[in-house]
Amino acid sequence: SHLCFVLPYKYLRNSFYICLKMLPLIKMLKCECVLQLVELDQEKGLEMRKWVLSGILASEETYLSQLEALLIPMKPLRAAATTSQPMLTIQQIETIFFKVPELHEIHKDFYDALLPRVQDWSHQQCVGDLFQKLASQLGVYRAFVDNYKVAVETADKCCQANLQFAEISENLKVKSTKDCKDQSAKNSLENLLYKPVDRVTRSTLVLHDLLKHTPSSHPDYPLLQDALRISQNFLSSINEEITPRRQSMTVKKGENRQLLRDRFMVELVEGSRKLRHVFLFTDLLLCAKLKKQAAGKGQQYDCKWYIPLADLTFQTIEDSESTPIPLVQDEEIDAMKIKISQIKNEIQREKRTTKGPKVIERLRKKLSEQESLLLLMSPNMAFRVANRNGKVSPVICYQHASDNCFCFFIHCRSGFKSFSLTSLELQMLTNSCVKLQTVHTIPMSMNKEDDESSGLYGFLNVIVHSASGLKQSLNLYCSLEVDSFGYFVNKAKTRVYRDSTEPNWNEEFEIELEGSQTLRLLCYEKCCSKTKQNKEDGEITDRIMAKGQIKLDPQTLQNKDWQRTVIAMNGIEVKLSMKFTSREFSLKRMPSRKQSGVFGVKINVVTKRERSKVPLIVRQCVEEIERRGLDEVGIYRVSGVATDIQALKAAFDSNNKDVSVMMREMDVNAIAGTLKLYFRELPEPLFTDELYPNFAGGIALSDSVAKESCMLNLLLSLPEPNLVTFLFLLDHLKRVAENESANKMSLHNLATVFGPTLLRPSEKDSKISNSSQPISMNDSWSLEVMAQVQVLLYFLQLESIPTPDSKRQSLLFSTEV
Repeated sequence: SHLCFVLPYKYLRNSFYICLKMLPLIKMLKCECVLQLVELDQEKGLEMRKWVLSGILASEETYLSQLEALLIPMKPLRAAATTSQPMLTIQQIETIFFKVPELHEIHKDFYDALLPRVQDWSHQQCVGDLFQKLASQLGVYRAFVDNYKVAVETADKCCQANLQFAEISENLKVKSTKDCKDQSAKNSLENLLYKPVDRVTRSTLVLHDLLKHTPSSHPDYPLLQDALRISQNFLSSINEEITPRRQSMTVKKGENRQLLRDRFMVELVEGSRKLRHVFLFTDLLLCAKLKKQAAGKGQQYDCKWYIPLADLTFQTIEDSESTPIPLVQDEEIDAMKIKISQIKNEIQREKRTTKGPKVIERLRKKLSEQESLLLLMSPNMAFRVANRNGKVSPVICYQHASDNCFCFFIHCRSGFKSFSLTSLELQMLTNSCVKLQTVHTIPMSMNKEDDESSGLYGFLNVIVHSASGLKQSLNLYCSLEVDSFGYFVNKAKTRVYRDSTEPNWNEEFEIELEGSQTLRLLCYEKCCSKTKQNKEDGEITDRIMAKGQIKLDPQTLQNKDWQRTVIAMNGIEVKLSMKFTSREFSLKRMPSRKQSGVFGVKINVVTKRERSKVPLIVRQCVEEIERRGLDEVGIYRVSGVATDIQALKAAFDSNNKDVSVMMREMDVNAIAGTLKLYFRELPEPLFTDELYPNFAGGIALSDSVAKESCMLNLLLSLPEPNLVTFLFLLDHLKRVAENESANKMSLHNLATVFGPTLLRPSEKDSKISNSSQPISMNDSWSLEVMAQVQVLLYFLQLESIPTPDSKRQSLLFSTEV
């Protein structure tokens, strides 16, 4: 009772062992009761173990609350990162909160295992295995400590760039514990990020104390010794690595200046886009313009501006208060691609004539102009870099999505002093860029060989067989992606195989390839514990277990037989089978050979038999998709399981009365796939072979009024079943696009999926088969596909087409002919 007036009460309750460290004070006070505590026998020492462990539990509870305070803003920040106005980028979020979720998981498991053992305490109770396991996971702390400086610097720069994030960072609330007296204490982000660093040293001290009160004869003793050894060795290695970093010097003006990275990017100058070559050095960022090469002279650069990294500020356009960068619509980009494809075809034709090189040279010049325009118009991701004094404020667009890492590299550089270069120094530095540059050619197809492979076009059937190598039972599913026009697109997803170390899916998917060269496979663990998980970020919350990819070799896949392969990644092996069907075979429309069923039968035959304006299969699929698929990410883009699609096809063909029940039990992507397959297998496209060339010509008209008149007259010229079915589908696709924020399917995405399906002509009417010129197959297919996409997109965007709830209400839903 005497000690309670000398030492704070919380030390006595939570960490009584601290009294032993207060021996000098105790001696000075001549407190006999504490001296007796030091002389406690083994029985009392074992009792002390419980108090030490109780203090450790209380400390763990506080630490978990601190980690949870860090995790609380992560989810809304991640959700905002996928919107048009993100507070932070995904890369910034991952840098700032690097390994925090893993640390929380480790200590939550430790706390949950330790708590019942302390509550059910006896002197024979063992806890050494828990501390040994905790020590074996210190590698996560190594990764955190290595990233700590970058995390703090990134958070600091994000606070400067975004006032809302700065306010959040200064007002993080730690959930109060039963031992916390201050219920309203606020913590800064920087303060909480330091907690894991501090925890590294404290863990060793805790083990010292626990081992001190564990008899050498106790089963825990060797386990705690081993844990202490691991912890001490880890702490020593961390200290050895941190020390030289603390002693590193900043780069002085010009001293040891090195080029870190260079890229071609697009700069916005007074509303105009300009191509620039940006060089990131160890102490500055330099933006240069590539001069036109004079006869007999080599490359030269003209410096447009430079910013020392010490003065550099960085923010996304969405975070700034300035006028957003004007973006180019997808359809305009596609129109440029169509022109480029047409010019390439002309060049190929001219190569086989005797008109001479002058015509080809003129076409090449025209091609270069169009590709340069496409190069400038394509980038839409943007960021602003500026001098702190406000003298320079350029806006730079990424040339490729992969250049995220370039911006991130700029963002993470710090610790430099400001400086200025003389005119001579700047000229010398700019001249050196010619020799230092790592990217030498502007990314245009003009720089490629004519026979260079542009990827595969057609359909890839993939069977995901099984996975092996899992160390524990998981709820696992696989996602299949293929590259398309420079980025990967999710094309299929297996079902979740639950509680198994050897998932056995055996699911087949049909994936459409558009110039694809790589198949990527991602294995996810389904996070079932996320009971309140938003559907929007469901893909994000599932934990990725492994990622691997395989090149789609045209030579190997030319064989029509199934090709078996294994993708190995992070110790996990996934077995696949693949079979490729080229576009000229996969997109063939076969003549109608049957009158029964609905697949491969003319649409007027089906509607007449069913006494309906719209085929029953179209109605039922649309109704089911609108009932539960409007929020499905990638609806119509993600492939359904091939066996499910074939089952539905057979049910519709046989007029199975239970088809509605089957659909309710199937994945909605399989229903979407069935609807696409129906239109794909029509013997004649919905827009008819006769009118298809007119639609392709009408969409190319430059006068908007003429284009609208032509396209609407052509549309009304369609046979009635075709017209009514198309209008019914058109209304449905617009409703899908209205939910773009959830399903990520814009009007342009839907037009890309359905354009070739609805307009692709029969083989006898294809431009390719009728063409007398030996043009490139891939370029011709690309030209046709782009035109088909543009036609459907035009009608999707046209507001003057009436909807089913107007005059066409009875027409669309009538059951009579």
